[in-house]
Amino acid sequence: MTATCPWCSAPRSGGTTCPRCGADYAKAEQIKAQGRATVAAPAATIVVPPVAVPSGEPDVMEGRIEDPRLELWFCAAGIPAALLLGVLFHLALPGLQRIFLAMPVHELGHAAAAWFCGYFAIPTLWKTITFSESRDFIAPVALFGALGFLIFKAHVRENRALLALGIVLLALQATGTFFVKARTAQMLIVFGGDGFGMVLATALMATFFFGKTTQIYRGSLRWGFLAIGAGAFADMFGTWWAARSDFGAVPFGEMEGVGLSDATKLVDWYNWPTEVMIRRYVALGLCCLAVLAAVYAWGVWRALKSARERARSA
Repeated sequence: MTATCPWCSAPRSGGTTCPRCGADYAKAEQIKAQGRATVAAPAATIVVPPVAVPSGEPDVMEGRIEDPRLELWFCAAGIPAALLLGVLFHLALPGLQRIFLAMPVHELGHAAAAWFCGYFAIPTLWKTITFSESRDFIAPVALFGALGFLIFKAHVRENRALLALGIVLLALQATGTFFVKARTAQMLIVFGGDGFGMVLATALMATFFFGKTTQIYRGSLRWGFLAIGAGAFADMFGTWWAARSDFGAVPFGEMEGVGLSDATKLVDWYNWPTEVMIRRYVALGLCCLAVLAAVYAWGVWRALKSARERARSA
């Protein structure tokens, strides 16, 4: 590098350009040396498009709700209306309600109790088929695999509520399979018809507030689950609620092609006093209603919050 400007030979200043002729020292030297100056390509400019950030919390529960205000009305009125219609259906056509709504859930309750106690069972419309009076290997392994997959998916999606549910169900399976005696397990399977059936019916109604990023919401399956759950619960709980003051409402006897009723088996085989049996069914039903009320309050609150946030962002 020379002490003078390559272009006009004036003494160099401290800057990058000549104060006399305005030439760029570096380019002037390149032109003198090789006849041209290398033009550096301008650095590429990366344009990052703006990302729309929704207001409020991520819509993990809400999903892609088309109309939050309408969804709020659905959440507030759905379960109370369904239960009211279920009670009216039970009072008007109890036999029809039990055939089409309660019996599938009732038999699934028997089967669920069997699975969690280590027995293989297949629910049908009128009867749950068990192939052995002793525990087998297939049912526990299959249920363990299903619950393990549920826990894995919940962990991957960082869904703490689903993860906790999977762990609780796995603990129940371990308890029922390894620690509950065979006679007690058989008794739980009998009780599970209306007992576990009410729990399953409650779960069906509670799905109204969940799965809104899945086909449960997009395909309107939640309305079907709500109708089945409310109808089944109203039938099963209504029967035992009425039995509190009328023992004639207790379903004693024998069903054609099925055998003794669950109530008869619990009293005759397992020595349950009728009053105790009624109280246990009613207590379980009230617990289910309490859980459903808590889920209902949470779901309505979330829907209200979503509607307000959408109104503010509009």
